[in-house]
Amino acid sequence: MLDSGKILQDRYQLQQRLGRTAAGHQTWLAVDLESQEQVTLKMLAFSPEMQWEELKLFEREAQVLQALNHPRIPCYRDYFSLEREAGAGLPWFGLVQDYIPGFSLQELLEKGKKFSEKQVRKIANEVLEILIYLHELSPPVLHRDIKPSNLIWGEDQHVYLVDFGAVQAQAAVTGVTFTVVGTSGYAPLEQFWGRAVVASDLYALGATLIHLLTGMTPADLPQKDSRIQFSDRVSVNPSLVSWIEKMTEIALEKRFSEAREALAALKSGNIQGANLQIETVRKIAKPRHSRIQVSKSATELNIKIPSSLVRKPFSVSVRGIFFLLLLGPIPLLSFIQVNLAMGLGLFTIIVAMGLGLFTIIASILLKIVGQGNKITFNRNYFKLEHQIFGWTSSQQTGKISEILGTFIYTMTDGNQIRIRSGNDGGTYFYVLATELKEVEAAWLAQEIQDWLNLR
Repeated sequence: MLDSGKILQDRYQLQQRLGRTAAGHQTWLAVDLESQEQVTLKMLAFSPEMQWEELKLFEREAQVLQALNHPRIPCYRDYFSLEREAGAGLPWFGLVQDYIPGFSLQELLEKGKKFSEKQVRKIANEVLEILIYLHELSPPVLHRDIKPSNLIWGEDQHVYLVDFGAVQAQAAVTGVTFTVVGTSGYAPLEQFWGRAVVASDLYALGATLIHLLTGMTPADLPQKDSRIQFSDRVSVNPSLVSWIEKMTEIALEKRFSEAREALAALKSGNIQGANLQIETVRKIAKPRHSRIQVSKSATELNIKIPSSLVRKPFSVSVRGIFFLLLLGPIPLLSFIQVNLAMGLGLFTIIVAMGLGLFTIIASILLKIVGQGNKITFNRNYFKLEHQIFGWTSSQQTGKISEILGTFIYTMTDGNQIRIRSGNDGGTYFYVLATELKEVEAAWLAQEIQDWLNLR
């Protein structure tokens, strides 16, 4: 266990935990005993329930931060690992950065702070300056998780961007696409299925400014045509409202395409004409041959996913019959000869063979037509049911508020969708669907994201 006063790497003495973090993650205020300066220590416990991709994300954060140099991004200092003995049975990984004294915008909101138009403009200006630096690197660096809790209002009255846990170098290639569903109100649609671009960070900044102006999270505000409705809840200059509306356009071609353009428009008040060279990400229609069933209302989302083998029963059956005809007679004759030699009667052998054949056929039929998943989301809970011939064989449940992320995995046999959920008691993964084609996975992810955005 990590406790206050403990010294890590013979150098960093823990003082107190900071903020609320996901299961397996801890953030500490510590003292660097060499320099006697305060630092921020992000710790990741690599438990058996955790996926390798989480460690890769943590390592990637350290690698990216090491290459950054901006006065409003806490400086990278160190990266280390602790053995199981030092970490109370779990290997820990640590990332050390400069400590920024101040409060996150989320903490200020929770204390009841009301942000003025002047303060919101200042925040927008300073974050855009940071994004200009990040996005104009080669390759561009995308933060992908801008929200009030990741923006620090420092004691020096400047704004700092922290927590690069979802960072992505745009040229990077990875087998997993990560989105934080718990902050779905800040993430644009294209980011959900792994197509984040520089304008995706602009959307997240716009959604954050809406939260500051209204005091309400974007997910709690009404939406129309997937756009956040907020103008009737604020009393600010109409040009600022129009600018934020352009920042949070659901269609990429209508949004500002880069931070420098957005900053120029904010300063001048002229928001006409975003760059139309950017690729459009349109709402994906259900693939024609998909057998996944989705039904939804304002209070519930229901998804029925048949067995993965339903997509290819003919090919599976033909392949099985071919090998049975090709190889069947040889092991069958050998089986009969061996058992006759052991003194077993022919009737006993036939019965045993019949039971074995029945088991094989039943197993094939079960996989082809009898299995599937049923997933239900409501305002408070989600439930995953594994079904056999319409009967629930097992089920898993979780709280919507504890959803930490959704993963779309690219596997050798297709795409897989999982939900990661947890709290301080542990982390859990729920496999919703497997062996999906890319467009089918993107469509299903979109349906889940749209509904969560409206909850």
